[in-house]
Amino acid sequence: MSTPLYTALRAFADTNPLRMHMPGHKGKELPLAEFSPAAELDFTELPPTGNLFAGEGPIVEAQRLWAKVCGVEECLFLTGGSTQGVLTALTLACRPGDAVLMDRGCHRSAYHALVLLDLEPVYLFRPWLEVAGVPGPMDPAEVDRALTDRPDIRAVFLTSPTYYGVRSDLPAIAQVCRRHGAKLVVDGAHGAHFPFLGISELAAADLAVLSAHKTLPAPGQAAVLLANGYSLAQLCRAGSVYGSSSPSYPIMAALDAVREALISGPLGLDYVETAAQTALLRQRYPSLTPRDALLDPTRFVLRCDDGFSVKKELEKLGIYPEMADIRHVVFILTCADGKEALDRLTRGLDQVLSRRPAPLSLPAPVTPPQPQAVLRPREAFFSSVESLPLRLAEGRVCAAQVAPYPPGVPVIAPGELVTKKTIAYLAQIGYNMEKDTLVVRPGLLCEAGRSGGL
Repeated sequence: MSTPLYTALRAFADTNPLRMHMPGHKGKELPLAEFSPAAELDFTELPPTGNLFAGEGPIVEAQRLWAKVCGVEECLFLTGGSTQGVLTALTLACRPGDAVLMDRGCHRSAYHALVLLDLEPVYLFRPWLEVAGVPGPMDPAEVDRALTDRPDIRAVFLTSPTYYGVRSDLPAIAQVCRRHGAKLVVDGAHGAHFPFLGISELAAADLAVLSAHKTLPAPGQAAVLLANGYSLAQLCRAGSVYGSSSPSYPIMAALDAVREALISGPLGLDYVETAAQTALLRQRYPSLTPRDALLDPTRFVLRCDDGFSVKKELEKLGIYPEMADIRHVVFILTCADGKEALDRLTRGLDQVLSRRPAPLSLPAPVTPPQPQAVLRPREAFFSSVESLPLRLAEGRVCAAQVAPYPPGVPVIAPGELVTKKTIAYLAQIGYNMEKDTLVVRPGLLCEAGRSGGL
């Protein structure tokens, strides 16, 4: 078994060292007994344990094994989830003030990067899959057109796979980016299992972020940043800006162990079986299928008449999906879901759906309105602000993103104008016109002015 970090931590703990350093539990019992077994491996930076952001010790060996599996040059462990990875990646790919070509459907952490790095977003809007009712894959030709129109763009930031499991042609998009001298940064948070299913497309990116905790048997906040064309020293330098100076050794050891278990243990075969079971679910129920787009083989997206009410009915049966929208319910299936879990899911779906109409005749859902940017995100975010009820926000400049979670994709972001269409869309997806508020700049747009605008 090749688990260099876990093995080093276990061997050091077995020497019964006198821990006159943090963390304060000293490797002994924790108040929550369930966490106590991990305390022995919860060290700080010491000669036997290595230092994540110094790029030394058994952590480096464990990261290299991840890089090898994923087919990339370097890997950095992240203990702050994909949010840490997205911020790190855009810091590496861009300089403050740069323009970045960005998938409008990106996670809110990418919008935080716009504010922190004072980046100018140039948005790409995904084509809509009308029958499936979800945003489709990004078109390489659209990326090429946008980069031709704006040769100053230094980086392209895309999400693949999406929350609905839709995958874009990353190798083709990477070729487009290379022709224009732009870096391709991919939020692949929901694709951490891809390398273990033989799906190598994320390796085409210059930088890609994977959330191990989303689709692998790993603890919360476990993630990795993959890189081509960047040194480990560069990854460590940028990653340390957004990561704790006391990264969790149990989380890093878990990343080390889950990779080995998926390669050498039964978990890899379990994932292949999960993909097969997902295909059967797609055949049995109205769902997003490979006929609609290239998909994550283990993401099951149920199509239904009302996703919100179907989700509530399933929860009454003790079945908790990942998310729902007006026409879909999203289920994340992993190698941890065995036959018993899938049988229980099938019984629950049969019980709930037998009382509901088929979704096929429903009109296409309303998509979020395309925003009008009037200020740079950083200027809007750091301006004086006030909170207003949704019904009173028309004509104001947004100063804090509104991103229903999941999926965490902003309907409106700092620097964008609140319009009638924005308000109507938020009301349609469940926002209360009186109780829910927006954080905006004081005064109407004509009063706030456009100084520093786009």
